Amino acid sequence: MELTPAELTVLGLIIERPQHGYDLEQVIEQRGIRQWTDIGFSSIYYLLGKLEKRGLLHAPGGPASGKARRVLHATAEGREVAARVALALVAEPQPVPVPLLVGVANLRLLTERDYAEALRTRLTAIDARIAGVRAAAEAQQDRVAREVFSYSLSLMQAERQWLASRVQVSDDEGDR
Repeated sequence: MELTPAELTVLGLIIERPQHGYDLEQVIEQRGIRQWTDIGFSSIYYLLGKLEKRGLLHAPGGPASGKARRVLHATAEGREVAARVALALVAEPQPVPVPLLVGVANLRLLTERDYAEALRTRLTAIDARIAGVRAAAEAQQDRVAREVFSYSLSLMQAERQWLASRVQVSDDEGDR
């Protein structure tokens, strides 16, 4: 793939509206993007630098001096690459690494009791995460953000259903 998910997310935000790193942080925070991606505050400038070096972003007016805020714009190539990668990510199913599956694949290392307790702990955490994502989704006005949250909630609800079946908890208990 030509762009990592984090790179595509940052590039996509710049394509929406030219901005500098601090503006990006504000948008990431406002849209709840950290609910579904791992872009940390400290990695924003690193990602911007990578995208600029690759010719996908540019700062009109040349290099900045000192601590001046540079407003970055997407290049024509940046727009083309972002659209192509986004389309591929939507259209083509990809394997997604899920650490839970690595743990389950190593069940022989756990006692039945430890496994059951771990599932109950995860179920509690998933319930809390679902509640948090629902709250973040309800606060969104942006159609794209609502769509991302809708998909995320569907995945978490499917995982919750699987966990509940393993620990024999009714689905109603998660709606409290």
